[in-house]
Amino acid sequence: MLARDSSCERNSPRIEVRKRKERKRMIEINWGTPMSLNMPQKNGETRICTIEKARFFLLERWPNNDRARSKALHAIEAAMECMSSVDDARAAFWSAAHTAGCRPRALV
Repeated sequence: MLARDSSCERNSPRIEVRKRKERKRMIEINWGTPMSLNMPQKNGETRICTIEKARFFLLERWPNNDRARSKALHAIEAAMECMSSVDDARAAFWSAAHTAGCRPRALV
């Protein structure tokens, strides 16, 4: 049986592998003036104040799944990645709201 040399273990450097937590740095993108959507299907009104809320609303709470919704979603995601303007995303969202029957209005 081979004897274990304990000095080898003591002198060898310990290599510690730490998983570095990577933080995603997010910037806040100005959506402009808030808008309100009157939802006749849900008997209520929803305020859209941020581009993130507009994206969430399109993904989770949108009343229909049509081409205008897809176009607005792509425009918002492109604006969030700073690949297109927020004005284009807002216009696409406004158009999708009209086609969904939500009657958007700008809040002052």
